[in-house]
Amino acid sequence: MMLGIPVRYFLKHPFNAVANVAADPLQTWMTIQDQYATERERWRPKYPYEFDSNWEKRLHESLGVPSPCDAAAEFWEMWSQMNGKLQEKGIDPGPESFRWWNDGDAGFARAVWCLTRHLQPKKIVETGVAHGVTSRCILEALHRNGDGHLWSIDLPPMDVFWRQQVGAAVDGRHADRWTYIAGSSRRRLPLLLSQLGQIDLFIHDSLHSERNVRFELDSAWRAMAPKGALVVDDVDANWGFRSFTLAFPDHQSMIGEAEPLRPDLRRANKKGLFGIILKQPAAQA
Repeated sequence: MMLGIPVRYFLKHPFNAVANVAADPLQTWMTIQDQYATERERWRPKYPYEFDSNWEKRLHESLGVPSPCDAAAEFWEMWSQMNGKLQEKGIDPGPESFRWWNDGDAGFARAVWCLTRHLQPKKIVETGVAHGVTSRCILEALHRNGDGHLWSIDLPPMDVFWRQQVGAAVDGRHADRWTYIAGSSRRRLPLLLSQLGQIDLFIHDSLHSERNVRFELDSAWRAMAPKGALVVDDVDANWGFRSFTLAFPDHQSMIGEAEPLRPDLRRANKKGLFGIILKQPAAQA
């Protein structure tokens, strides 16, 4: 990497790369720090997370809602339509469909959907957008709720081709409920949380390093309303979910197995894992 820019991109588009650095040197410096920390973490052994095959039932029991719920049926209808629209645009959703990043899988997205439908959150914050699969799920759920707003923090790629695909799944729908904030979470999240005061649901799906996961979860937890929830994608990529739940052992948490549209060959289980943390005492869950 060179100043936070992929070397291949720098060599192919030197003027664009230099222009991007000059336009936002602070973001470039913060990206360098994130990348350095991420590289150092790669020498650490993976934490052996175990998923709960009954995560969906446990989640609904914790929320006081029957499982399977009516909201899940709504999800599958929306999920099929959304992926069909992406394919019409020439996008093949799933693992590594947005450069080397994945779109939100059905398990992760369904957890977010059900939390949005059942908790009836007014303020939702997510990090990471890419094609906007999870963003679209949240916005559709908020539309059905008839209330609520989503703020999405995302550091878009410099490459114009990929930048033009950011939020493709949202497709301009429910613009009145969505605020897109360009930049890294380390730069944008503190101010946003300060402005919002209190949030009801937080979704992490940005840089998957323990350093970044803990920064986001710790920040969101302080702003989280009672009975709110955190959802963390790709927990198996780092120790962040483990260290956070150890720091807050009295709260209900669970790990689900991802349901990608095709196998993710980079993951030990060919699927990946996601986590949920509810801000309510485990004894009451």
